[in-house]
Amino acid sequence: MISVKLDEKEIEKRFNKELKKRLEQIEHRRTLWDMKELCRQTCMSENTIKEKFFYDERFPKRKVGGKWYFPAMEAETFLLSWLNEQPN
Repeated sequence: MISVKLDEKEIEKRFNKELKKRLEQIEHRRTLWDMKELCRQTCMSENTIKEKFFYDERFPKRKVGGKWYFPAMEAETFLLSWLNEQPN
């Protein structure tokens, strides 16, 4: 007879780690962000975004009609670089 003993805490820990990984992947599936999503992703207000980096020529954006759109992956890459450039 074979007996198997499982550590429930370890199983839960691994499950939560994998779940977090999958949720992050789902979040990155968006192709474009609008201003509302950019605010949510950065935890900044629209005014702060415009004051800090919106007009930086490196920041990827496109106005379609009267609405701004931001390519999600390019915007994220820019934001990480921009953040590293900021003084401590």
